[in-house]
Amino acid sequence: MEQDKKEVHLTSHKPLLRRMINRTLHLLAQFSPGAMSFRPFLHRLRGVKIHKDVFIGDQVYLENEYPEAIEIHKGAQIAVRTIIMCHFRGIGKVIIEPYVWIGANCVIAAPKGRVLTIGEGAVVAASSVVTRSVPAFTFVGGAPAKPIAKVTVPMTIDTPYDDFKKGLMPL
Repeated sequence: MEQDKKEVHLTSHKPLLRRMINRTLHLLAQFSPGAMSFRPFLHRLRGVKIHKDVFIGDQVYLENEYPEAIEIHKGAQIAVRTIIMCHFRGIGKVIIEPYVWIGANCVIAAPKGRVLTIGEGAVVAASSVVTRSVPAFTFVGGAPAKPIAKVTVPMTIDTPYDDFKKGLMPL
């Protein structure tokens, strides 16, 4: 996807106190209640760009060192124990567009200097590993994640699972 090629420029030096505060807020967010209220609030304090109506499950790891490298848009849902990393041998960026659903135990890792985007309405199957951008309204799964189906009914908070499942169009 074209956005994978965009360069990322983030500051790599932060005061020690700021780094300690970020890690403390992160630990609180991982284990506190309030998947649509308190957890997103704590991550916003860390610098994660989170829009409204975002669901963040228990024990979700959102980039510790560069929380400002993550952007989560309206209606996105991130299930339990998912890991989103934006640095490995350099800083990248992750953008989760509106109404994305990310299953449990996924790993999303942005490459150095690149923007990894999970497109609007996309669905990431549980236990998937995402290292490349995901097109909008695409169901991906596996390690590494590969397209499985076209999503015609996004998996929102209000979508019955059967409606979502019936709306999948195999690729």
